Formats: sequence, C-alpha cells, structure tokens
Amino acid sequence: MRRSAPNALAASVLLFLALLPMLRAQAPAPAPVEDRRKALNTLFHDYWEDTLKHDPEFASMLGDKRYNDRVSDYSVKAENDKLAREQDFLMRLAAIDPAGFTAQEKLSRELLLRRCAEDQEAADFKQWEMPLNQMSGIHTALPRLVAQLSFTTVKDYDDWIARLHAFPAAFDQVTTNMSIGVEDGRVPPKYLLAKALEQVKVMAAQKPEDSPLALPLKKFPAAVPAAEQERIKAEMLDAIAKEMLPAYLRLARFLEVTYVPAGRTDPGISALPDGAKYYQFLIRHTTTTNLTADQIHQIGLDQVKRDETEMLVISQKLGFQDLKAFRASLKANPKLKATSREALLDAYRAYLGPMQAKLPSLFGRLPKAPFEVSSVPDYLEKTSAPAYYEPGAPDGSRPGRLFIDTYNATDRNLYAVESIAYHEGLPGHHLQVSIAQELDGIPPFRKFGGYTAYQEGWGLYSERLGKDFGFYQDPYSDYGRLEADIWRAIRLVVDTGVHSQHWTRQQMVDYFHDHSAIDETSIQAEVDRYVAWPAQALSYKIGQLKIIELRDRAKKSLGEKFDLRAFHDQVLDSGALPLDLLDAQIDAWIAAQKTAVQ
Repeated sequence: MRRSAPNALAASVLLFLALLPMLRAQAPAPAPVEDRRKALNTLFHDYWEDTLKHDPEFASMLGDKRYNDRVSDYSVKAENDKLAREQDFLMRLAAIDPAGFTAQEKLSRELLLRRCAEDQEAADFKQWEMPLNQMSGIHTALPRLVAQLSFTTVKDYDDWIARLHAFPAAFDQVTTNMSIGVEDGRVPPKYLLAKALEQVKVMAAQKPEDSPLALPLKKFPAAVPAAEQERIKAEMLDAIAKEMLPAYLRLARFLEVTYVPAGRTDPGISALPDGAKYYQFLIRHTTTTNLTADQIHQIGLDQVKRDETEMLVISQKLGFQDLKAFRASLKANPKLKATSREALLDAYRAYLGPMQAKLPSLFGRLPKAPFEVSSVPDYLEKTSAPAYYEPGAPDGSRPGRLFIDTYNATDRNLYAVESIAYHEGLPGHHLQVSIAQELDGIPPFRKFGGYTAYQEGWGLYSERLGKDFGFYQDPYSDYGRLEADIWRAIRLVVDTGVHSQHWTRQQMVDYFHDHSAIDETSIQAEVDRYVAWPAQALSYKIGQLKIIELRDRAKKSLGEKFDLRAFHDQVLDSGALPLDLLDAQIDAWIAAQKTAVQ
C-alpha cells in the first residue's frame, strides 16, 4: 500500500491515554519504583536506538558511526512502520506509572509521550508528500551532511562511498512521494519549486571533482595510505559521476516536467484541502501554545508598533524627524554596508569576543563545545537565510558553526550584525544547544531534540540580553537590534497573513518595506522561507516573549533575592522544552527559591 494507512491505531492509543487515569484507579498497586524506573530507562534507550537506526544520517551527524554506510528509507512503508513503532512506545510509556519518579524522570516521560502523540497527529497531514522546496530536501541535505562528517579512517571513506551508491534509490523514493502528493493536490507553490529546480540543476551540472559530495577528497589524513587514497578517489568520483549526478539529473527532469507545473499558485498553506486545520496544527507544533492565527497576527501588529516607537527615538537622536527619512539614509550610507565577503565575516567575529568575556557574569554554567564563524556554502547562498547555526558534534570533533550568507555581501547591512551574532552564536544558539548536549542525567532524545519556540525564543532573547547589559554602544547597531526584533514581529504578521488571511507574496514584501529597512536580498529570501515553512517563523517572537515574561515574573516574585545567573541556568538546565512546561519549571523554581530564603 503506497499511501499512509489510516491512523486508527493512533486514535485508539490517544483514547487509551485519556482513559489511563481511570484505569489506574481501578488497577492494583503499581510495581516497586525501581522496577518502573528500570522499565522507563529501558524504554528511553530503545527509543533512542530506534531513532538512530532509522535516521542514520542524524546518527552520523552526532558522531555515531555505526550506521555511516546507510541511508534513510523515505518510502511510504517506512513512514507507516515509524508510526507503528511510535504507537508501541506510546503504549509502553502509558503503562508505566510515574508515581515516585524524580521530577526529571517525569519530565522525560511527558516529553516522549508528547513527541510520539504529536507525530501520530501529524500523520494526518501527509507531510511526506511535500518533501522538497528551496529551503530543504534531499537535494541539499546530502551536501550538508558530508560537511558534518569526520573522515579519519579508510572505513569512513568507504562508508561514504556506500552511501553514494545508496542515495539514488532514496532520490527515487522521494520522487515517488512527490508524485503521490501531486495526485492528492498536496504540492508546494510553483514559484518555490522553480527555485528548488535551480538548486538541483547546479548540483547536477558540477564536475564530479567539484561536487560538494567529493569534499572528503580535498584532504586525506596521514593514516590513509597513498594506495588507498588513489582507490578511494577513483571509487568516489566514479560513484558521483555514474550514480549521483544522474540521480540529480533525473530529479531535475521530474521537477521541470512534472512537479513544477503541478505546483500550486496560492502561496498560503490554506490552499491545501485541509490547509486551515494543518496551519493551526503547525502553529501549535512550532509555538507549543494554543494561540490562534488571529491572536498571533494581533500580537505581531502590537510588537511592530512597540519597536517602531523605540526606533523613532534613535532616529530623532541622530537628527532625523521620522523613520522613513532615517531608513532612507541607511540604504544610502555606504559605511553601513560590508565591503567584501571576508569583511562581513570579520564583523561578526568582532562582536562575539567581547560577549564571550561577559558570559560568566550572566550564566553559572557555560558550554565546553568549540565555536567558529563560517560562510554559507555556495550552492545554498542564493536562497539561504542571512545567518544560521549548526550544532557541533557531541565529542567536540566538529565545532558549532555560525554560517553567514556572504552572497551579495555589499548589499548586507552591517548594523544588523551585532544582534545576529548574539542570536546565532553567543549567548544564543551555540550556548543553549551546547549546554543541552552536555547535560547529565537526562536521556539523549532530550539532549539532541528540541522545540523551536524555546530554541529560537532563546536566540531572540539573547539579542535583548545584550542590550540589558551594555552592548549595542553604536546607535546604528542599537537600531539594528530593534530592526532584528521588528523583523521577528513582522514574521507574526506576514506568516499568518499569507497562510490564514490569503495575503499575496507582494503583500508580504510590501509589509516588510513599510515597517523596516531590511535589505532587499534578505526580504526576498525571507518571505519565500515563510511560504515554504508555514508557522516556523512564528516561534521566535512567541518564545522570546515567554522567556521575558518568566524573567519579569521571577524578578517580581523574588525581589532582591532574584539571581539572573540562577534564572538563566534554570531555563537552560533541562534542555529545550515546550513553553508550557518551561512556565511550570520556572514557577516551581520560584516557589523553591522563596522557601529557601524564608
């Protein structure tokens, strides 16, 4: 059966969970707590091993090389099998009474229950039918993967060659899924698919030795003998030339002949048969709240107005009567533009050093993982976000990296650099993600999983934190901070606008122009990102507002006893959480602090 099976078992599992308290009340006394704890830990282990086995690329990114010669199964059967395995985990979890468990054990159980149950719910929307756009897909995942792997032995190279042999079949599976999506009327917008087609054509047209898939050949470690180097080079280039490039060409032909023409014309997800319901699910999934699209739209309008009020104060201090005149001056000021690609990278590095020195006064716990600034790979730079972070390997073999898009560098605004550096690097994503990976006493799925509203909310909160502690000394950079903030507020307006209020792409662009001086290159890429990833961009501002709310609540409740370092450590010491559980965590911490100081 090629289509996803009806989710009847998932519904029965969720019904079982709802009835579980009543069933427990009628059940005999639970097993001893140590027996139940052992069962829980065994389940966590089984779940993690299942995750790594069926997502070998993810395992490789984490430095687990057991599955380095394997490729994920993208077939519909694999989708159904995953749902069945998660249903089994749900039943096992529900059968374990949490009475007597520690707070972290209860939290881990609750998080895994949520994750598996949400996957069951997501199955109704057949996300596998739309696996590719200009922001993500198998066509860009492979070159990103190879850049994250380590090649220290002959086996590492042979494993990659084995993957090159296996990837074409995965391409065929993805193509089949897209064909089913066409039949079901579940396709991305046509204009985005045209951009993805351009990406695929770039990959298909490269010479084997110039392909990013041949990256491991750029430098061999001394441990690989010369004779083996020659064999590896020949086999890898042969696999790229005879298997991978043809796979990219087949994908390009499918996109050009079948998929792009079938793309929908309306950019909003509401154009899908169940689009409104799907969008509300995505809002709940990404924000971990029950906010509606209309509520989020209004929050966005309010936050845009708030930021513009602060921006006007800065513009008037710099001699401009209104924001329109000030924004026009920004676009015409060559001193506020990068002079080259390398100059843009250096600007980011210059802000991160002073912030790193400040961290011990803001956090009791700091990450051990190394960190570096790099440029976005050339095959992604035309459609990439201005900057993004990729976590390092848990064993330290690969640093966390802040990737900067240096495409059209001389059009990039330098006054935006400081806030982005704090968001993506320190004290933002690198600090938060690295600390999560380094936590003790929690299962791996919590160390390496996450919730977008928490993670991106923390990143945006980190931008604000810099202002709270004396950074942004340059008024232009301070304006850049506000523009970064309004950028995220604008997202609330335009994302909900296009996906729930039937805005056109041009309306999205116009709203950006009316309320920001963000450079044209970024605006064009950003609106396409929101169209491609419905609701993802809502998480930033919603998460930031929650963390600020919690900090204000703690300060008000604890008064002079409030310790910012302790608050930050409490926010970070459980890994990424849904916002409602983070709220409960902080409330419990506040209560404990009150008890401790009385």
